[in-house]
Amino acid sequence: MTIDHESVPRPGRSAAGGRRTTTEVLDRPARPAQSRSAPPLGRHRRGFRSRSVLPVGLLVVDALAGCGAAAACAVDPAHPLAGAAAVLPVLLPLNLAGGLYRIRMTPSALDELPALAGRAAVALAFAVTLAAALAGHWPSCGPATPLRLLALLGVLLLTAGLGRAVLYGLLRRVRRRRPVPVLVLGAGPLGQRVAAVLRERREYGMRPVGYLDPDPVLLSGDSPLPVLGGREVLEREIRRHGIRHVLATAGAADEAETTAALREATRLGCQVWLVPALREYGSLEPSVRRCADHLWGFPCLRLGRPALRRPGWAAKRALDVVAAGLGLLAVAPVLAVCAIAVRWDTGPGVLFRQQRTGLDGKVFTVLKFRTLRPSNEHESATRWSISQDHRMGPVGRLLRRSSLDELPQLWNVLRGDMSLVGPRPERPYFVMRFAQAHPEYADRHRVPVGITGLAQVNGLRGDTSIEDRIRYDNRYIESWSLWQDVKILLRTAALMLHPDGS
Repeated sequence: MTIDHESVPRPGRSAAGGRRTTTEVLDRPARPAQSRSAPPLGRHRRGFRSRSVLPVGLLVVDALAGCGAAAACAVDPAHPLAGAAAVLPVLLPLNLAGGLYRIRMTPSALDELPALAGRAAVALAFAVTLAAALAGHWPSCGPATPLRLLALLGVLLLTAGLGRAVLYGLLRRVRRRRPVPVLVLGAGPLGQRVAAVLRERREYGMRPVGYLDPDPVLLSGDSPLPVLGGREVLEREIRRHGIRHVLATAGAADEAETTAALREATRLGCQVWLVPALREYGSLEPSVRRCADHLWGFPCLRLGRPALRRPGWAAKRALDVVAAGLGLLAVAPVLAVCAIAVRWDTGPGVLFRQQRTGLDGKVFTVLKFRTLRPSNEHESATRWSISQDHRMGPVGRLLRRSSLDELPQLWNVLRGDMSLVGPRPERPYFVMRFAQAHPEYADRHRVPVGITGLAQVNGLRGDTSIEDRIRYDNRYIESWSLWQDVKILLRTAALMLHPDGS
């Protein structure tokens, strides 16, 4: 077994910007790894079904609007719904991707009308193009005049807008009659104002049950809501009250604890809303404004679902399996040459196996080409970095500089221990130390670890800051998308052409 070059900081290096010294933090016990699956609660299942009613209703409204508009403005009277068959397969996915089927704090049909109009125009352009391509081959695809297309667009928008207005009116009535319990993260002045708004404005359909704050400010004596405690009571209160929504407000006493509670609430299946103190969040760029809303004038930002529960995650795993399988076949000659070179340089045993920590804190065995033979198992598990070790031969240095020593990890990807892209795995000894020194380190294990990651393509390899790596890894998890994985893989390939020896 040899030593991995995954790094830790040099002795004496401290994390910048922390409130407590490293010595003080290392005295605390590490937080135990927790399962990332949501608790099997009957109330949560009913909550999920109730949350799906509105998106399904909006989808039905848009489908009926498309069919009604196509029937009213049909090009071929013998096939009145032919236009809907061409428009709806494009319109509905565009609306879904644009967030038009999300549950909002303050839903408004008029606010959504411009987005509906733009997407309907794109769907109509597709339908016209399809009709022109099939003209003479399909009886219902006759010519469409501009006036007829404008009429179709107008009827579609009018019907969809009226349907949404009716649906949102019913939603407000249901919210007033059956408000759902919510938790407010942060008992500061902003949190108290938000809780007061929720109690007074019943159209939002939220009934606050208490504050979650580990070190709250002194509440007024007539405050109707209690401070339930810190993050340690979050899961208990969610189970107790059947919480579906959590509002995280700025101004909590301990921002690190608030961040951890926010991520925990998302893991437990709650919809989390951020209520920042700056009102300028209401003037965000349009690409970000899709997730923005407001609560009686307070800007609200809706957090997306955890990466593992997003629709594209299955595609990520499929990409891993296909790419790892084809990669092993394609680089088989390279693997053979590397194995022969390692055998010649370090003797028998071309591969080494080392324990690493992966998804949910589970330990697995990683495979790499041997680049150095350590003195003993303890050195392999606890030595920080061997990039400058004089015992490393020329073959080992070449493999490390070119990252060819990582190629056997494609087998780990195929097995499901790792992914192509994700936070780099570390040895359990260092995981324990880093989790004690950096509270957010354990959050890296919310997704499978990877061969490469966002931190690595930004130069955080070798003996670099662990705090910076944590920041990049958690950013990758919270902003995950399949396209981001593709970009990281392309940047990794470019970096392999210019190795830096880390």
